[in-house]
Amino acid sequence: MSFLTIDQVYHTYFTKESATTALENISLSIEEGEFISFLGPSGCGKTTLLSIIAGLIEPTEGSVKIKNETVGRMQSSIGYMLQQDYLFPWKTIEENILLGLKISKQINEKTKQKSLHLLNEIGLHNVEKHFPRQLSGGMRQRAALVRTLSTNPKILLLDEPFSALDYQTKLKLENLVFSTLKEYEKTALLVTHDIEEAIAMSDRIFLLSKKPGTIARMFIVPNELKQLLPFEARQHEEFSTLFQQIWKELDQLE
Repeated sequence: MSFLTIDQVYHTYFTKESATTALENISLSIEEGEFISFLGPSGCGKTTLLSIIAGLIEPTEGSVKIKNETVGRMQSSIGYMLQQDYLFPWKTIEENILLGLKISKQINEKTKQKSLHLLNEIGLHNVEKHFPRQLSGGMRQRAALVRTLSTNPKILLLDEPFSALDYQTKLKLENLVFSTLKEYEKTALLVTHDIEEAIAMSDRIFLLSKKPGTIARMFIVPNELKQLLPFEARQHEEFSTLFQQIWKELDQLE
């Protein structure tokens, strides 16, 4: 039995004047601990698919199941990390990272200390009493990652979480997120427009066609790349080969 199963998912947005199908017949299975990326043209429904998996919206047809249990609204076992960190500016970093624990009523001394320990593990030392405005963009995204992981979600959804960062910070954060998720054996789904990012971080990559979004192609990242940190993977000869293959496929989908 697969860890996450997406079965014949369709989604249509309705208005008084029209109906627009965003996703059509999306079916795939994901194993526990896998890192999956979704690539595709703008408007192909990548973010809609993540929202359905998160339980934020219900599919028009089809189902999403975690360990054979249907995903419900605001699923507590799923963490969501977005392009913006969405830290509350009037709260300290400590208050921000503990917010999910408080909302889910998991807050106690043990979970609090675990979250603060993770904050230190990812390189944010002595910032607990700081406010978000006192941190750089990369530091805020790291704090957002801690906030997301503090509730111990089974699956982490990443919607272009590095796209607003400068290139050097982005590469460093990719390494950090990749290592952290592997250490904690988390399953992750990434939406990105960046082919290099998808190859460097993923086990498998799904290409979605545009309007409506359907699965056009699946690529398995070679073991030689999966065993390397994202920055190191970019230097491997297999990286360029896979990049060219995906580039050609995406070019045909445009």
